[in-house]
Amino acid sequence: MTVYSPATTATGITGTGSYLPAEIVPNAVVADRAGVTADWIVQKTGILERRHAAPHEATSDLAYAAARAAMDDAGITERDIAWVIVATSTPDHPQPATACLVQDRLGATQAAAFDINAVCAGFVFALQTGAQLLAGVGERTTAKYALVIGADVYSRILDHTDRRTAVLFGDGAGAVVLGPARPGYGILGTGTSTDGSLHGLIGVQAGGSRHPASAGTLADGQHFFKMRGREVRAFVNERLPLAVQGVLDAHGVDPAQVKHFIPHQANGVMVGEVIPRLGLPNAHAHLPVDLHANTGAASIPLALDHARRAGALADGELMLLAGFGGGMGVGTALLRWDAEPPCRHARHAARELAGSVAR
Repeated sequence: MTVYSPATTATGITGTGSYLPAEIVPNAVVADRAGVTADWIVQKTGILERRHAAPHEATSDLAYAAARAAMDDAGITERDIAWVIVATSTPDHPQPATACLVQDRLGATQAAAFDINAVCAGFVFALQTGAQLLAGVGERTTAKYALVIGADVYSRILDHTDRRTAVLFGDGAGAVVLGPARPGYGILGTGTSTDGSLHGLIGVQAGGSRHPASAGTLADGQHFFKMRGREVRAFVNERLPLAVQGVLDAHGVDPAQVKHFIPHQANGVMVGEVIPRLGLPNAHAHLPVDLHANTGAASIPLALDHARRAGALADGELMLLAGFGGGMGVGTALLRWDAEPPCRHARHAARELAGSVAR
Protein backbone atom coordinates (compact mmCIF):
# COMPACT_ATOMS: atom_id res chain seq x y z
CA MET A 1 0.00 0.00 0.00
CA THR A 2 1.16 3.53 -0.78
CA VAL A 3 1.02 6.21 1.89
CA TYR A 4 0.20 9.64 0.47
CA SER A 5 1.09 12.70 2.54
CA PRO A 6 -0.20 16.14 1.56
CA ALA A 7 1.80 19.20 2.50
CA THR A 8 0.65 20.73 5.79
CA THR A 9 2.75 23.90 5.57
CA ALA A 10 4.45 25.85 2.79
CA THR A 11 7.81 24.06 2.84
CA GLY A 12 10.09 23.89 -0.15
CA ILE A 13 13.62 23.54 -1.43
CA THR A 14 15.46 26.79 -0.76
CA GLY A 15 18.92 25.68 -1.87
CA THR A 16 20.64 22.85 -3.73
CA GLY A 17 24.18 21.51 -3.82
CA SER A 18 26.16 18.53 -5.06
CA TYR A 19 29.60 17.01 -5.00
CA LEU A 20 31.33 14.54 -7.29
CA PRO A 21 34.79 13.11 -6.53
CA ALA A 22 37.63 14.25 -8.77
CA GLU A 23 38.53 10.85 -10.25
CA ILE A 24 36.71 10.15 -13.51
CA VAL A 25 36.49 6.45 -14.33
CA PRO A 26 35.68 5.88 -18.02
CA ASN A 27 33.89 2.85 -19.38
CA ALA A 28 37.10 1.37 -20.73
CA VAL A 29 38.50 0.89 -17.22
CA VAL A 30 35.31 -0.64 -15.84
CA ALA A 31 34.77 -2.81 -18.91
CA ASP A 32 38.23 -4.34 -18.73
CA ARG A 33 37.71 -5.49 -15.14
CA ALA A 34 34.14 -6.73 -15.74
CA GLY A 35 34.92 -8.65 -18.90
CA VAL A 36 32.74 -6.55 -21.24
CA THR A 37 33.34 -3.78 -23.76
CA ALA A 38 32.87 -0.04 -23.34
CA ASP A 39 30.26 -0.10 -26.11
CA TRP A 40 28.35 -2.86 -24.30
CA ILE A 41 28.09 -0.62 -21.22
CA VAL A 42 26.69 2.26 -23.29
CA GLN A 43 24.19 0.01 -25.05
CA LYS A 44 22.95 -1.56 -21.80
CA THR A 45 23.03 1.46 -19.48
CA GLY A 46 23.63 4.74 -21.35
CA ILE A 47 26.55 5.42 -18.99
CA LEU A 48 29.77 6.94 -20.33
CA GLU A 49 31.70 7.51 -17.11
CA ARG A 50 31.40 7.67 -13.34
CA ARG A 51 33.33 9.10 -10.39
CA HIS A 52 35.10 7.16 -7.65
CA ALA A 53 35.90 8.57 -4.24
CA ALA A 54 39.57 9.10 -3.40
CA PRO A 55 41.09 6.71 -0.83
CA HIS A 56 40.77 9.35 1.91
CA GLU A 57 37.11 10.14 1.10
CA ALA A 58 34.17 8.48 2.83
CA THR A 59 30.43 9.05 2.47
CA SER A 60 30.41 11.77 5.13
CA ASP A 61 33.06 13.75 3.22
CA LEU A 62 30.97 13.76 0.06
CA ALA A 63 27.83 14.56 2.07
CA TYR A 64 29.53 17.48 3.84
CA ALA A 65 30.71 19.04 0.56
CA ALA A 66 27.24 18.82 -0.99
CA ALA A 67 25.65 20.16 2.21
CA ARG A 68 27.93 23.20 2.28
CA ALA A 69 27.10 23.97 -1.34
CA ALA A 70 23.36 23.75 -0.62
CA MET A 71 23.67 25.96 2.47
CA ASP A 72 25.63 28.57 0.50
CA ASP A 73 22.98 28.48 -2.21
CA ALA A 74 20.19 28.94 0.34
CA GLY A 75 22.09 31.66 2.19
CA ILE A 76 21.79 30.00 5.61
CA THR A 77 24.30 29.17 8.32
CA GLU A 78 24.72 26.15 10.56
CA ARG A 79 22.72 27.99 13.26
CA ASP A 80 19.62 27.86 11.04
CA ILE A 81 19.55 24.06 10.75
CA ALA A 82 17.16 22.06 12.92
CA TRP A 83 17.76 18.64 11.32
CA VAL A 84 20.52 16.96 9.35
CA ILE A 85 19.16 13.91 7.51
CA VAL A 86 21.45 11.72 5.42
CA ALA A 87 19.99 9.13 3.05
CA THR A 88 22.64 6.48 2.44
CA SER A 89 23.17 2.73 2.20
CA THR A 90 26.96 3.07 2.33
CA PRO A 91 27.53 4.79 5.70
CA ASP A 92 31.00 5.59 7.03
CA HIS A 93 30.48 2.92 9.72
CA PRO A 94 27.62 0.66 10.86
CA GLN A 95 27.24 3.17 13.70
CA PRO A 96 27.00 6.00 14.58
CA ALA A 97 24.88 7.56 11.84
CA THR A 98 26.80 9.30 9.07
CA ALA A 99 24.57 12.34 9.67
CA CYS A 100 26.21 12.78 13.07
CA LEU A 101 29.62 13.17 11.43
CA VAL A 102 28.22 15.71 8.96
CA GLN A 103 26.49 17.64 11.77
CA ASP A 104 29.74 17.80 13.74
CA ARG A 105 31.78 18.96 10.77
CA LEU A 106 29.21 21.62 9.90
CA GLY A 107 29.14 22.87 13.47
CA ALA A 108 25.33 22.62 13.51
CA THR A 109 25.37 21.93 17.23
CA GLN A 110 21.65 22.57 17.81
CA ALA A 111 20.54 20.23 14.99
CA ALA A 112 19.30 16.68 15.47
CA ALA A 113 20.96 14.25 13.04
CA PHE A 114 20.04 10.81 11.75
CA ASP A 115 20.34 8.53 8.72
CA ILE A 116 17.64 6.98 6.52
CA ASN A 117 18.37 3.78 4.60
CA ALA A 118 15.84 3.10 1.87
CA VAL A 119 18.70 2.39 -0.54
CA CYS A 120 18.20 4.24 -3.85
CA ALA A 121 14.74 5.50 -2.83
CA GLY A 122 16.26 7.02 0.29
CA PHE A 123 16.40 10.66 -0.77
CA VAL A 124 12.65 10.95 -1.38
CA PHE A 125 11.91 9.19 1.93
CA ALA A 126 14.29 11.63 3.65
CA LEU A 127 12.72 14.61 1.87
CA GLN A 128 9.28 13.60 3.08
CA THR A 129 10.59 13.10 6.62
CA GLY A 130 12.29 16.49 6.68
CA ALA A 131 9.18 18.28 5.42
CA GLN A 132 6.99 16.63 8.04
CA LEU A 133 9.44 17.50 10.81
CA LEU A 134 9.50 21.15 9.73
CA ALA A 135 5.70 21.23 9.79
CA GLY A 136 5.89 20.71 13.55
CA VAL A 137 8.47 23.40 14.32
CA GLY A 138 7.25 25.68 17.10
CA GLU A 139 7.43 29.45 17.25
CA ARG A 140 10.17 29.35 19.87
CA THR A 141 12.49 27.36 17.63
CA THR A 142 14.97 29.68 15.91
CA ALA A 143 16.36 26.97 13.59
CA LYS A 144 13.74 26.45 10.88
CA TYR A 145 15.56 24.57 8.14
CA ALA A 146 16.29 20.91 7.41
CA LEU A 147 19.36 19.75 5.53
CA VAL A 148 18.49 16.67 3.48
CA ILE A 149 21.42 14.86 1.87
CA GLY A 150 21.72 11.83 -0.39
CA ALA A 151 25.23 10.37 -0.45
CA ASP A 152 26.73 7.02 -1.42
CA VAL A 153 30.15 5.51 -2.11
CA TYR A 154 29.24 2.34 -3.97
CA SER A 155 32.73 1.81 -5.37
CA ARG A 156 33.73 0.36 -1.98
CA ILE A 157 31.11 -2.42 -1.98
CA LEU A 158 31.27 -3.58 -5.61
CA ASP A 159 32.72 -6.76 -7.02
CA HIS A 160 34.43 -5.09 -9.95
CA THR A 161 34.38 -8.36 -11.92
CA ASP A 162 30.56 -8.56 -11.75
CA ARG A 163 29.22 -6.93 -14.91
CA ARG A 164 25.67 -6.84 -13.45
CA THR A 165 26.69 -4.23 -10.87
CA ALA A 166 30.21 -2.93 -11.52
CA VAL A 167 29.25 -1.05 -14.69
CA LEU A 168 26.29 0.75 -13.12
CA PHE A 169 27.52 2.56 -10.04
CA GLY A 170 29.51 5.63 -9.14
CA ASP A 171 30.07 7.80 -6.07
CA GLY A 172 28.56 11.19 -5.28
CA ALA A 173 26.40 13.34 -3.04
CA GLY A 174 23.56 15.80 -3.47
CA ALA A 175 21.83 17.97 -0.89
CA VAL A 176 18.91 20.32 -0.49
CA VAL A 177 17.91 22.80 2.18
CA LEU A 178 14.25 22.60 3.15
CA GLY A 179 12.62 25.70 4.57
CA PRO A 180 9.74 28.17 4.24
CA ALA A 181 8.24 28.57 0.78
CA ARG A 182 5.69 30.99 -0.62
CA PRO A 183 2.05 29.88 -0.28
CA GLY A 184 1.19 27.34 -2.96
CA TYR A 185 4.85 26.61 -3.67
CA GLY A 186 7.27 23.96 -2.46
CA ILE A 187 6.34 20.38 -1.64
CA LEU A 188 2.70 19.74 -2.54
CA GLY A 189 2.62 16.11 -1.49
CA THR A 190 4.45 12.79 -1.44
CA GLY A 191 3.81 9.09 -1.88
CA THR A 192 5.86 6.24 -0.39
CA SER A 193 5.51 2.46 -0.51
CA THR A 194 7.55 -0.64 0.26
CA ASP A 195 7.11 -4.26 -0.78
CA GLY A 196 9.27 -6.08 1.74
CA SER A 197 8.51 -9.44 0.17
CA LEU A 198 10.99 -8.45 -2.55
CA HIS A 199 13.83 -7.58 -0.17
CA GLY A 200 16.03 -10.26 -1.74
CA LEU A 201 16.33 -8.48 -5.09
CA ILE A 202 19.00 -6.03 -3.93
CA GLY A 203 21.38 -6.11 -1.00
CA VAL A 204 24.64 -6.79 0.81
CA GLN A 205 24.34 -10.10 2.63
CA ALA A 206 27.02 -9.85 5.30
CA GLY A 207 28.23 -7.34 7.86
CA GLY A 208 25.05 -7.14 9.97
CA SER A 209 23.61 -9.20 12.79
CA ARG A 210 22.33 -11.95 10.45
CA HIS A 211 25.73 -12.70 8.98
CA PRO A 212 28.44 -10.92 11.01
CA ALA A 213 31.74 -10.24 9.29
CA SER A 214 34.05 -13.24 9.34
CA ALA A 215 36.77 -14.83 7.28
CA GLY A 216 34.08 -17.00 5.72
CA THR A 217 31.83 -14.13 4.64
CA LEU A 218 34.81 -12.33 3.16
CA ALA A 219 35.93 -15.42 1.26
CA ASP A 220 32.41 -15.94 -0.11
CA GLY A 221 32.12 -12.33 -1.33
CA GLN A 222 29.10 -11.67 0.86
CA HIS A 223 30.15 -8.07 1.55
CA PHE A 224 29.69 -7.12 -2.09
CA PHE A 225 26.54 -5.44 -3.37
CA LYS A 226 24.40 -7.87 -5.38
CA MET A 227 21.36 -7.29 -7.56
CA ARG A 228 18.97 -9.49 -9.52
CA GLY A 229 18.83 -7.14 -12.46
CA ARG A 230 16.00 -8.63 -14.54
CA GLU A 231 13.67 -8.78 -11.55
CA VAL A 232 14.55 -5.23 -10.56
CA ARG A 233 13.77 -4.06 -14.09
CA ALA A 234 10.42 -5.84 -13.94
CA PHE A 235 9.67 -4.16 -10.60
CA VAL A 236 10.44 -0.70 -12.00
CA ASN A 237 8.41 -1.29 -15.17
CA GLU A 238 5.38 -2.33 -13.12
CA ARG A 239 5.55 -0.13 -10.04
CA LEU A 240 6.94 3.20 -11.26
CA PRO A 241 3.99 4.03 -13.58
CA LEU A 242 1.58 3.09 -10.79
CA ALA A 243 3.46 5.27 -8.29
CA VAL A 244 3.53 8.28 -10.62
CA GLN A 245 -0.16 8.02 -11.46
CA GLY A 246 -1.02 7.38 -7.82
CA VAL A 247 0.70 10.47 -6.43
CA LEU A 248 -0.80 12.69 -9.15
CA ASP A 249 -4.29 11.38 -8.46
CA ALA A 250 -3.89 11.60 -4.69
CA HIS A 251 -2.95 15.26 -4.83
CA GLY A 252 -5.26 16.28 -7.68
CA VAL A 253 -2.59 17.18 -10.24
CA ASP A 254 -3.14 16.97 -14.00
CA PRO A 255 -0.23 14.96 -15.51
CA ALA A 256 0.00 17.47 -18.35
CA GLN A 257 0.96 20.18 -15.85
CA VAL A 258 4.17 18.45 -14.77
CA LYS A 259 7.10 20.18 -16.46
CA HIS A 260 10.05 18.29 -14.95
CA PHE A 261 10.59 14.64 -14.07
CA ILE A 262 13.67 13.79 -12.01
CA PRO A 263 13.96 10.05 -11.40
CA HIS A 264 16.53 7.94 -9.64
CA GLN A 265 19.36 7.54 -12.15
CA ALA A 266 19.43 3.74 -11.94
CA ASN A 267 20.22 2.86 -15.54
CA GLY A 268 19.75 5.32 -18.37
CA VAL A 269 18.41 2.75 -20.82
CA MET A 270 15.98 1.19 -18.32
CA VAL A 271 14.61 4.55 -17.17
CA GLY A 272 14.41 5.79 -20.73
CA GLU A 273 12.26 2.79 -21.66
CA VAL A 274 9.75 3.31 -18.85
CA ILE A 275 9.38 7.10 -19.17
CA PRO A 276 6.92 6.97 -22.13
CA ARG A 277 4.60 4.82 -19.99
CA LEU A 278 4.39 7.34 -17.13
CA GLY A 279 1.76 9.55 -18.76
CA LEU A 280 3.69 12.83 -18.42
CA PRO A 281 3.26 14.36 -21.89
CA ASN A 282 4.90 17.72 -21.18
CA ALA A 283 7.60 16.76 -18.68
CA HIS A 284 11.29 17.08 -19.43
CA ALA A 285 13.15 14.08 -17.97
CA HIS A 286 16.47 15.03 -16.38
CA LEU A 287 18.92 12.15 -16.90
CA PRO A 288 22.57 13.10 -16.29
CA VAL A 289 23.26 9.42 -15.54
CA ASP A 290 25.63 9.28 -18.53
CA LEU A 291 28.22 11.35 -16.68
CA HIS A 292 27.98 10.09 -13.09
CA ALA A 293 26.23 6.68 -13.34
CA ASN A 294 24.01 5.36 -10.56
CA THR A 295 24.99 7.16 -7.36
CA GLY A 296 22.36 5.55 -5.15
CA ALA A 297 20.54 7.95 -2.83
CA ALA A 298 22.57 10.82 -4.30
CA SER A 299 21.24 10.51 -7.82
CA ILE A 300 18.03 12.57 -7.51
CA PRO A 301 19.54 15.56 -5.65
CA LEU A 302 22.54 15.47 -8.01
CA ALA A 303 20.26 15.68 -11.04
CA LEU A 304 18.17 18.38 -9.36
CA ASP A 305 21.23 20.50 -8.61
CA HIS A 306 22.50 20.11 -12.17
CA ALA A 307 19.12 21.23 -13.54
CA ARG A 308 18.84 24.22 -11.21
CA ARG A 309 22.36 25.48 -11.84
CA ALA A 310 21.84 25.09 -15.60
CA GLY A 311 18.83 27.42 -15.35
CA ALA A 312 16.39 24.71 -16.45
CA LEU A 313 13.83 25.29 -13.66
CA ALA A 314 11.44 28.24 -13.92
CA ASP A 315 9.48 29.74 -11.07
CA GLY A 316 6.13 28.05 -10.49
CA GLU A 317 6.81 24.98 -12.63
CA LEU A 318 5.62 21.61 -11.37
CA MET A 319 8.23 18.93 -10.73
CA LEU A 320 7.97 15.24 -9.92
CA LEU A 321 10.76 13.35 -8.14
CA ALA A 322 10.71 9.54 -8.18
CA GLY A 323 13.04 7.21 -6.32
CA PHE A 324 13.05 3.42 -6.26
CA GLY A 325 15.43 0.97 -4.66
CA GLY A 326 16.23 -2.01 -2.50
CA GLY A 327 13.67 -3.18 -0.05
CA MET A 328 11.84 -2.73 -2.49
CA GLY A 329 10.64 0.83 -2.04
CA VAL A 330 9.26 3.61 -4.22
CA GLY A 331 9.04 7.27 -3.22
CA THR A 332 7.52 10.16 -5.17
CA ALA A 333 7.33 13.87 -4.41
CA LEU A 334 5.41 16.66 -6.15
CA LEU A 335 6.84 20.17 -5.94
CA ARG A 336 6.03 23.57 -7.34
CA TRP A 337 9.42 25.16 -7.90
CA ASP A 338 9.99 28.26 -5.78
CA ALA A 339 12.72 30.31 -7.44
CA GLU A 340 12.43 33.07 -4.84
CA PRO A 341 11.73 31.49 -1.43
CA PRO A 342 11.36 33.82 1.59
CA CYS A 343 14.95 33.30 2.70
CA ARG A 344 16.21 34.73 -0.60
CA HIS A 345 13.90 37.72 -0.28
CA ALA A 346 15.35 38.34 3.18
CA ARG A 347 18.89 37.99 1.84
CA HIS A 348 18.20 40.45 -0.99
CA ALA A 349 16.70 42.91 1.48
CA ALA A 350 19.75 42.62 3.73
CA ARG A 351 22.08 43.29 0.80
CA GLU A 352 20.06 46.32 -0.26
CA LEU A 353 20.12 47.65 3.30
CA ALA A 354 23.86 47.11 3.53
CA GLY A 355 24.33 48.93 0.23
CA SER A 356 22.23 51.88 1.32
CA VAL A 357 24.14 52.16 4.59
CA ALA A 358 27.44 52.07 2.70
CA ARG A 359 26.26 54.89 0.46
